[in-house]
Amino acid sequence: MAGTNSNEIRVAGSGRVLIANLGTAPPKDTTVDWAGWKDLGYTTTDGVKISKKDKLDPIDTWQSVSAARFVYSDRDLSFKFQLLQLNEDTLPFFFGGGSVTETATGSGVYRYDMAAEPKFDERMLGLEFSDGDQVKYRLIVSRGQVTETEEISLVRTAPVKLGVTFTALATNDAAPLATFLMKDPNYSATQVSSATQSSSAA
Repeated sequence: MAGTNSNEIRVAGSGRVLIANLGTAPPKDTTVDWAGWKDLGYTTTDGVKISKKDKLDPIDTWQSVSAARFVYSDRDLSFKFQLLQLNEDTLPFFFGGGSVTETATGSGVYRYDMAAEPKFDERMLGLEFSDGDQVKYRLIVSRGQVTETEEISLVRTAPVKLGVTFTALATNDAAPLATFLMKDPNYSATQVSSATQSSSAA
């Protein structure tokens, strides 16, 4: 609701990042498990940075020095985070697809081949965070892929970090670019109605 209300301040106290193959069923609410999704594990304390950029192109006219109107030419929704675990899910996710295989059965030695030519590696992305025991948020991207990676530093004093930027892609004109699921009492119609009545009475 409008106005100052400290109960509506949210802190992403703990969360996680998940991926899935295209077409995997997303959770319908905030209580069910992420069936068929893979948890990418620990991330750095920076968590996830979400960036939404809309590009507006001006339409200029002979009769005015200011634009007569704007038209939308682009929408970019991206997610930036750094993974701290190295495994069969995170390594291919960072390097653009493929799989990790054992060199020989029971050898305990594994191999990952990075392709010489880049290939499309589209995935689904899921984000989840909780603020206390009663509030949980989930965000689901039905289609997207890693569009940028950060350099990997191999040093003695810090963990290996796989920094990626994941960009959402449209599935079709009618489908949303991303879906938010919120278990949060501050979105209830009852609370909004009560706030409106209190404002009117004042």
